[in-house]
Amino acid sequence: MARTVAIGIQDFEKVIKNNYFYIDKTLFIKEWWESGDDVTLITRPRRFGKTLNMSMVEDFFSIKYAERGDLFEELDIWKDEKYRNLQGTYPVIFLSFAKVKDTIFSNAKKMICHIIRTLYDQYDFLWDSEKLNEGEKAFYDKVSAEMDDYVAADSLNVLSRCLTKYYGKKAIILLDEYDTPLQEAYVNGYWKELVAFTRNLFNATFKTNPWLERGIMTGITRISKESIFSDLNNLKVVTTTSDEYATSFGFTEDEVFAAMEECRLSEEKEQVKWWYDGFVFGQHKDIYNPWSILNFLDTGKLSTYWANTSSNSLVGRLLRQGSRRVKEHFEILLRDGTIRVPIDEQIVYNQLDANESAIWSLLLASGYLKVLSYDDAGQIESSEEVMYELTLTNHEVKRMFQNMVRGWFENSNSDYNDFIKALLLDDVDAMNEYMNRVALSTFSYFDTGMKPSGEEPERFYHGFVLGLMIDLQGRYLITSNRESGFGRYDVILEPKPAQKDDAIIRDNTIIKDNAIILEFKVKNPRRENTLEDTLRSALLQIEEKQYAAELISRGIPSERIRSYGFAFEGKTVLIGSVFQL
Repeated sequence: MARTVAIGIQDFEKVIKNNYFYIDKTLFIKEWWESGDDVTLITRPRRFGKTLNMSMVEDFFSIKYAERGDLFEELDIWKDEKYRNLQGTYPVIFLSFAKVKDTIFSNAKKMICHIIRTLYDQYDFLWDSEKLNEGEKAFYDKVSAEMDDYVAADSLNVLSRCLTKYYGKKAIILLDEYDTPLQEAYVNGYWKELVAFTRNLFNATFKTNPWLERGIMTGITRISKESIFSDLNNLKVVTTTSDEYATSFGFTEDEVFAAMEECRLSEEKEQVKWWYDGFVFGQHKDIYNPWSILNFLDTGKLSTYWANTSSNSLVGRLLRQGSRRVKEHFEILLRDGTIRVPIDEQIVYNQLDANESAIWSLLLASGYLKVLSYDDAGQIESSEEVMYELTLTNHEVKRMFQNMVRGWFENSNSDYNDFIKALLLDDVDAMNEYMNRVALSTFSYFDTGMKPSGEEPERFYHGFVLGLMIDLQGRYLITSNRESGFGRYDVILEPKPAQKDDAIIRDNTIIKDNAIILEFKVKNPRRENTLEDTLRSALLQIEEKQYAAELISRGIPSERIRSYGFAFEGKTVLIGSVFQL
């Protein structure tokens, strides 16, 4: 009989006691303990079992669970007598920053302090112990949501000291989702303040702490050492490109297929693999995200479960407001292509707006991209960057990005859709009307805020091209910024084969739609007096550079090719056809 698939439970004890569906990951305990590392930072994408594993580690080592070997009796770790003797023998401090998602620094700091105070409340019996001196008890009373920074910085250090004195054994400290508040700080503009606060806290907790037995930190990203880990030279970092713990987070393909057998869903193996396979940790491929698999096992339906568990606001903003090159790379990825870029796994958040490699590094760490190959560092010059070949992780991620791009035009959805219809109908007047409405409502949305919108229209129209690519991908092969004829075009929409009675025949294949060329130009006041002059320049460029040459060479008759110029001035757009020349 199949076990109940319970969704969203991150408490190990609750999962085991209720015999809910669980894939045994207890050998992570053995691998981690035998590594001998003082402090381990493990980064994995969201919903990959980090919190459940941390709960498992707490239940295994914590003195609070000293009589709870029953939780592990049927699991792999219990087969080793050495670890049966370790169970329930250490004081454990377990805290999570998952809820620290505030828009201002003072509230974020207060929430962190409140989480620490709650820990102290769990151990309030220490205050009454004769093993604590008066100074330690006085410090205990200072810990609160409103405590001073110096108290907060030393709070976990002091708590581990008190636990060590009480139990006679050093403490294990587990910090889950350490980077959640730091990401929120970057998004909401208080990065420097929170970095200064957490740097002192982490240093006192994990570096200058003689009462620490071992520690684990988990998160999505590896924040740069210069930001918060500058003093932690005892930190073992395990990222998605590391081989350590490769199968401890996420499900392997064998585990997924065995679960599908249990739930009588084996006939869906190929579809499940297409939708959800693709994560790569170190040298280990075919890793699946647990959240999507559990939801599929529960419902029997394929959907974007993992991709929809977060607003993806940071990723969306970085791509939407990214440079022309970022959008070109993104376009390639959405066509199931690959990009070759440098990667630095130490995420420097304050460089995300200016450093393209930081964007791809974040997308890789977050699970949206996977590594196909990378340069052998031993085969390149020390001054060269190691280049990674990246592609979208799987179909679920692609669907998420497609929905994200559609959301960029949500505020002008009706006008956007009407523009698409007008473009396909060759209605230039309607194209002008609807395109200006779209530009007016969304132009600034694509801007970084670092410059006035009118100075960077490329961010808008390349985002607009991505929108065209998503909505017309069933009918057109869409390419941009490619060589053709004697110059470069901005966008070409080449019809895909279609079996329609009213279509034309080319190369024995029935073709439905016209081919379309779009050329974008921004008004240059030094060369053009009016927007009409800019439009005329765009249209002449289409003719003079023979942008239709590629389409004609592929057998599309010239009469089935439509060419349009787009002239931009601020949020105003003027569209014309070559037939108007």
